[in-house]
Amino acid sequence: MRFADREAAGRVLAERVRAHLAEGVRPLVLALPRGGVPVAAEVARATEGELGVLVAHKISEPERPE
Repeated sequence: MRFADREAAGRVLAERVRAHLAEGVRPLVLALPRGGVPVAAEVARATEGELGVLVAHKISEPERPE
């Protein structure tokens, strides 16, 4: 499935998430910074949930420099 942009993808995902939420539940929506924030923001907005950002650091192998 292709989307015009990440916000559009977030709106589609939000509808699917809302279909599975119990009445009165406000989810915590976590996003990864590299492209996930616009998607998660749409989900949080549509579900009236809280938005958080999860920062991860890549762990590399000592023998494999990047």
